Amino acid sequence: MVVLETKNLKKMYKMGETEVWALKSVNLQISHGEFVAITGSSGSGKSTLMHLLGCLDTPTEGEYFIDNKNVTHMTRNELAHIRNQKIGFVFQKFHLLPDLTATDNVALPRLYAGYSETESRELAKKLLISVGLGDRADHYPYQLSGGQQQRVAVARALINNPSIILADEPTGNLDTETGNSIMDLLKNLNTNQKVTIIIVTHEPDIAAQTKRIVELIDGKIVSDRKIRD
Repeated sequence: MVVLETKNLKKMYKMGETEVWALKSVNLQISHGEFVAITGSSGSGKSTLMHLLGCLDTPTEGEYFIDNKNVTHMTRNELAHIRNQKIGFVFQKFHLLPDLTATDNVALPRLYAGYSETESRELAKKLLISVGLGDRADHYPYQLSGGQQQRVAVARALINNPSIILADEPTGNLDTETGNSIMDLLKNLNTNQKVTIIIVTHEPDIAAQTKRIVELIDGKIVSDRKIRD
């Protein structure tokens, strides 16, 4: 089942009088349960594509579908609802709120979705246990290592039971061993819970741990290959 599809997706930014086409007619299908790396050098368009796939931005031209629903021309509020219900985000810089505990950081998207504080915090604690941080539930971000903060971010991404996780350079601020532990966590989510995971990375060794690699150069897909089942 196709969960994400782009048709001739284009994105243009204006820099003064200059038009810069960050994406040029990108056609992409991602099916339920895939584990995909989007790779490319700086300026290739991979982050722009991630922002469009995550409904954080809108295309200049083309169409984008999530679960066969055309989200191309949705309003800002409609896109926010899609993000909250269907997509979990993991970022390179973690984006944890410094004055909230790990539990409250994880629970936050659940609260925004309208669930009670009690239910949200209980689920957050269960998710922290599942990512190996049950004993850090009441710690603040400054009391956690980089790898632990990223595990909190993964738990937060899972709180609303999304069908898709988008991870933008999730190992970029971590040493190799810690980065591999985060990749192991994502691989387990993909294998055991069938979560569709899309990672943006410029690191070949990280991309090689996924199941499919999509490479961008100058805003175009130049390679799309499955590397394992």
